[in-house]
Amino acid sequence: MQENMIGAYGAWAASLVPDAPGRYSWRNPRWADLAEWRTAARQQVSARLASPPLAGPPPVTLHRAFTYDGLHIEDLSWQLPYGPPTRSYLLKPAGATGALPGVVGLHCHGGQKFFGREKIVQTDDEGYGVMPYYDGVGWANELAKRGYVVLVHDAFAFASRRVLLRDAPEVLRKGVVDPAWGDQAGIEAYNRWAAEHESVMAKSLFCAGTTWPGVFLAEDRAALDVLCARPDVDASRVGCGGLSGGGLRTVMLAGMDERIQCAVCVGMMTTWRDYLLHKAHTHTWMIYVPLLPNELDYPEILGLRVPHPTLVLNDIDDPLFTLPEMQRAEQILRAVYDKAGAGDHFACSYYPGPHKFDRPMQAEAFDWFDRWLK
Repeated sequence: MQENMIGAYGAWAASLVPDAPGRYSWRNPRWADLAEWRTAARQQVSARLASPPLAGPPPVTLHRAFTYDGLHIEDLSWQLPYGPPTRSYLLKPAGATGALPGVVGLHCHGGQKFFGREKIVQTDDEGYGVMPYYDGVGWANELAKRGYVVLVHDAFAFASRRVLLRDAPEVLRKGVVDPAWGDQAGIEAYNRWAAEHESVMAKSLFCAGTTWPGVFLAEDRAALDVLCARPDVDASRVGCGGLSGGGLRTVMLAGMDERIQCAVCVGMMTTWRDYLLHKAHTHTWMIYVPLLPNELDYPEILGLRVPHPTLVLNDIDDPLFTLPEMQRAEQILRAVYDKAGAGDHFACSYYPGPHKFDRPMQAEAFDWFDRWLK
């Protein structure tokens, strides 16, 4: 028996996930009408995600507007029906006029819940918080410079939306306290605590009748509402993208929301089989949707957007996935797009090296946005 994460139970567990296309897969021969399939499949995925209800664009507060490195940047927030306000940055070329294409920039996980929007946005020369996966640049800045309005908001349980230790019972705090901005040792301690707390959060969300991906989707849709409601954004030309946890959120948002005309998923494409047998230990609780693997493989969630343009970028030596399952995910998505007669609207590339979204990958992603949103 091939080595796997659950030992003698691996082959049995893998056998529960069918090799044949699931009931709601577009590859399943039972589906011939694209619109009929998409409606049915999205309804089923929506039921599995069980997103909390959110009504319409939330009122937005502008805290500060300033110019940095040729960009107009706005520091914004909005209040959802639960939790603390969501902070965000909006970036566009300084002096830009008229309605520009928009992109929701989705930040990564990276084991860093103290930071959120700062991971991919640079607001000063220090760039404090920008993650190392991005070749030393805030990729949201670089994309905005090409003529986009880019909105980057803190995801659920990150940064302004993180769980505060002062709100947790002592039995969970374990002597850790909320760190101040710039307290590197305190931030590292918080991030370790937050990693351990993920199982508590996931179990609590299940008990509340929802899922972590469902909450992500609801909150990312709220950000999309904010972006599309702006007069400086052409709501008919909107995309989204991100690395890792941002790639996961791209899968969900781009797969489930018709407003996303162009999507770029970076470093977050494989199959349920890869998670099941090989790589669950490298991933967060934020991925899993109970029962959905019986109906759709993971890449097919992103495939719900067919025929809208979709780019997948993979790192060959990414320790979060196995290369054969990344390649199988590509084959699945190609089959989805080919069946819909939209093969030229899907692309997938592989880059040498570990988990990252470096400048060569950013160049391909930005060219993809330019091709389909300009």
